[in-house]
Amino acid sequence: MKDAGINMYELAERLFPICRSITGDGFRESLGMIREIIPEIQVFEVPTGTEVFDWSVPKEWNIRGGWIKNMQGETMIDFKDCNLHVLGYSTPIHQIVSRKELLTHVYTQPEQPDWIPYVTSYYKERWGFCMSEKQKQKLTDELYEVYIDSTLEDGSLTYGELVLPGKIKDEIFFSTYLCHPSMANNELSGPCVQTELIKYVKSLPEHRYTYRFVFIPETIGSITYLSRNLDTL
Repeated sequence: MKDAGINMYELAERLFPICRSITGDGFRESLGMIREIIPEIQVFEVPTGTEVFDWSVPKEWNIRGGWIKNMQGETMIDFKDCNLHVLGYSTPIHQIVSRKELLTHVYTQPEQPDWIPYVTSYYKERWGFCMSEKQKQKLTDELYEVYIDSTLEDGSLTYGELVLPGKIKDEIFFSTYLCHPSMANNELSGPCVQTELIKYVKSLPEHRYTYRFVFIPETIGSITYLSRNLDTL
């Protein structure tokens, strides 16, 4: 049998290319891959606008592509090359903009000029791109065509849960985020470790405590889960 480390690495390889966010098809696809391994995980969908304590579930975001091209048709950056290139939760756009305007929608990390930062705008509707500082320095033309093929509309927030009953009802609770795109240490370490941990607990002939595992998006996912399970917890 493969050891746990190889299993986690192979799952991370499958999950890494998917563009995930706090809502949307990327999160569902990723949770679906984990459910291929742990099919007992229950999936819950919480509709846009649902009140969760003093927050509300946001609109669902999905993206298919995005790029910046110069007026000669040369591609400066492309979402297909790296899904960090488009601002998370960016609104759609397709128009010609000046370099001056474009740069107000560009995010870099100057102290790490080769890195592409991960920037989001979950609760403020705006468009934008992320790129390395070196890529930004190549934007020297006066006009650019910008395109982001995304949707921001009523949908739902998705999360997964699995409860493994033990001899007693006292619980050990594990929670991991599953909402960030291609950043292995930041995101995939948690879901991959938790998947193997579930397999381990399931393999035990018996266990004293009840185990509760959840796969949720950051912040709003925690708030949503707590609001729906407060009495139980």
